[in-house]
Amino acid sequence: MEVVLGAGDFFVSPLCVARLTAWGDRPALVLSDGRAISYRELAARVDRLASQWRGRRGLVMLEADLSEHAIVAYLAALEAGHAVALQGPACLDKDLENLKPEYCYRRFDGRWRTERLEGDPVAPHPDLALLLSTSGSTGEGKCVRLSRTNIQSNAQSIAEYLGLTAADRGCLILPLHYSYGLSVLNAHLSVGASLFIPGGSILDQGFLDRLEASGSTNLSGVPYSYDLLEKIGFRERAFPALRFMTVAGGRLSPDTIRLYNHHLSDRGARLFVMYGQTEAAARMAYMPPERLAGREDRIGIAIPGGSLTIEDEEGRLILGADQPGELVYRGPNVMMGYASSRADLARGAELSELRTGDLATRDADGFFRIVGRKKRISKIAGLRIGHDSLEAVLERQGIAAAVVGDDAAVHAFYVGERAAEDIRRILVAASGLTLLQVKASRLDALPRLASGKVDYQALRDRASRSDAGGQAAGESVQALFNQLFYPRKVRPEDSFLSLGGDSLRFVQLSIGLERIIGEAPEAWERMSVRSLAAMDRREGGSRQIGTDLLIRALAILLVVLHHETLWPIPGGSAAMVILAGFGLARFQSRALLSGAVLQLFRPLSQILVPYYLIVAAYALAWGHMPWASVFLVGNFGFADPEHHGMVPYLYWFIEAYCQMLLVFAAVFGVPAVRRAAAARPFAAGMALFAAGLAARLALPLLVDIGNRQIFTLPWIFYLAAIGWCAALAGTLRERCALMLAGTAVFLFLGLYEGVWIGTKVKYLMQIPVLAALLFLPRVPVPRWAAQLVLPLSAAGFHVYILHRFVPELLLLPVQQSLPPLAFALLSIFGGIALGIAAWWAQRQLFKWLAQAESGSVGLDWSNRLKPWLHSGRPLLALGPQEENQVQRQ
Repeated sequence: MEVVLGAGDFFVSPLCVARLTAWGDRPALVLSDGRAISYRELAARVDRLASQWRGRRGLVMLEADLSEHAIVAYLAALEAGHAVALQGPACLDKDLENLKPEYCYRRFDGRWRTERLEGDPVAPHPDLALLLSTSGSTGEGKCVRLSRTNIQSNAQSIAEYLGLTAADRGCLILPLHYSYGLSVLNAHLSVGASLFIPGGSILDQGFLDRLEASGSTNLSGVPYSYDLLEKIGFRERAFPALRFMTVAGGRLSPDTIRLYNHHLSDRGARLFVMYGQTEAAARMAYMPPERLAGREDRIGIAIPGGSLTIEDEEGRLILGADQPGELVYRGPNVMMGYASSRADLARGAELSELRTGDLATRDADGFFRIVGRKKRISKIAGLRIGHDSLEAVLERQGIAAAVVGDDAAVHAFYVGERAAEDIRRILVAASGLTLLQVKASRLDALPRLASGKVDYQALRDRASRSDAGGQAAGESVQALFNQLFYPRKVRPEDSFLSLGGDSLRFVQLSIGLERIIGEAPEAWERMSVRSLAAMDRREGGSRQIGTDLLIRALAILLVVLHHETLWPIPGGSAAMVILAGFGLARFQSRALLSGAVLQLFRPLSQILVPYYLIVAAYALAWGHMPWASVFLVGNFGFADPEHHGMVPYLYWFIEAYCQMLLVFAAVFGVPAVRRAAAARPFAAGMALFAAGLAARLALPLLVDIGNRQIFTLPWIFYLAAIGWCAALAGTLRERCALMLAGTAVFLFLGLYEGVWIGTKVKYLMQIPVLAALLFLPRVPVPRWAAQLVLPLSAAGFHVYILHRFVPELLLLPVQQSLPPLAFALLSIFGGIALGIAAWWAQRQLFKWLAQAESGSVGLDWSNRLKPWLHSGRPLLALGPQEENQVQRQ
């Protein structure tokens, strides 16, 4: 049926409208009172109402009640050539203002009436047929724009894989403004099938009796519908006409799927597990019932006419089996786009694919499985915690729950008589988090949307109000240890080290102890719980900071000073190499020893992005690409900055650091090495130190590249190995052994091999550096000094890569007018200030991104930044507890 609208504009009704009269006297709608409306009668009612709305193409807003009146109005609006917006009663008034419809059809005083409105000069796009709201669990509402092709293609696909014919009758219990419910209507009407509309709820008295009497051949529901069916004894009744059931709109537990699949199979019926989103006009995938057994956790394959792929964050295809990535759908039912105002209705189709936001895998048989939601994930202490996975864990324990959370904690809301502490302990065991990061609250019932889905936004709001109430008073040191080391029982005589504490618990305890007793004492990790609990809260004019933080700050100062003055004090870079190895051992050794060597490279993106920006700047200035620097091999001596083959020598450290990570990954990628290192970590570290020292001594004998050899990895790797061993030296004997070995090496290199005063200073300076790391883990400093040292330590990387821009670029125009001393001082302090400013700007960016994410702001480009902005510990940057110290200033 073609409806002429005006000069050049036309709208072709979907088949569910255009072919109503073709089905004659066959029943179309069967109502709860037994009355049937034939297709002929339905077509006549649709035509009468459409005649009132014909004219200039506009928008009809409809109160989508599950009744014959709403169905007639929906079909009439499409036949009249308008776009139609289906809304639940709660959203109607709000969207009237945003979308400015020409007509609104809803109930007034119990009667359905048309309300003529002012409308808007903006005409809907000729292809636009339907607007469905996405408001609900995602927070801020917006509308999905669906075309005639979207509606028709999806209805035909659904009818095809379900095997719908004119002989079928579906029981429609889902709201029409919910895309799943509307798809049931469209699919049945497109093939001339009928629909039974029972009205009311599944829990209404006599629902099962009316279902049996209706002769329904199929029943569609969301997971919550199946919960209600269980409550009313659905499986205890026989429904001879029922040939299949469908479920979509959320995750139905594998146990329930198995239960209903077995129940229906025994009766010659089938269960279709389906998957979809409003943005795809309802359905995107289904699990063939004959392949469902043993695959109850799958969503199956793409619907006819569509395709599914799994892609990584860069949009690259993931082809391997059981490898997670974002599920992407392509097909004729992909929406035109979103709309939040009337102006948006004039836009045409804007999408060719739908990035679902769901994380999925594909098994060896080609069936897809949802493993989580990209936005339903918490990242806590480097752990990715899927909320859906935690719900599944509780579900297997017989606990109905919904989990929300952020990057600080997860919060489970559950129904039942279990104690909240039991729920928390289950989640701790499943997630690897501590009790400080897991919360649980019991509810009489989980809040739900009209569609039956869990209202996660309401739960997030409830969790926020709970968090705003603050922590319980009277928190104790013992309670803090109990929570962090659960399920292990903590005795008063235990200490952090005796309990086998790790970096995650170290951070949490540092924060907790500062909150309870003030500044944590030196070597608190060796003190008993009893001793810590007996300490009074202390405030004072000084504080203690990690010695490595102080060394880092002094080292970067030394580098800046040396580069500007060329004084013979080149020991800062060597200290930074030692600190690099020290940091790797403290924060990456667990990943290396567990075989997750690829995690070692996560911080590289944070380092290489600014580095390559600098390389690109030099390439533009020179008009020539410094290829040695592009491939991170400029430190090997076959290129030089004078001929533009590499960027200035300053950046050798970044190249060597990247090469160092490759060596560590290669070494610990060998299973035998990992096993040996896990059994005797310090001894394995000393073996690495010996190998590095052998390379350092052999290099000048094997390869002669002149003074450039000091920038190569074989020349410096032993320093990183010393730092690695310093972090792993847990006993006095081990610390003394490393101190003796390190001192001997530095004395040999400085006094015997060193021929220049700067070389002697460089190596002899590393002896106190090593001694401080081994025997003086924390140093007291005035609070004002801490406020200077900690930011400088945190900004070390930024200072390193940016400080030479001050004298060589920013101050260059005024160099001739400044005295040499003034120019040098401005270069030194300006370079430090520039680095700290860049570090501060990055911190502000982090905060802004975190606020944007927590506020559900649609910042697609910010999501692309986050993998490198939050990818791990960068070169010269702080560890978690050190960053906490900086942030507390």
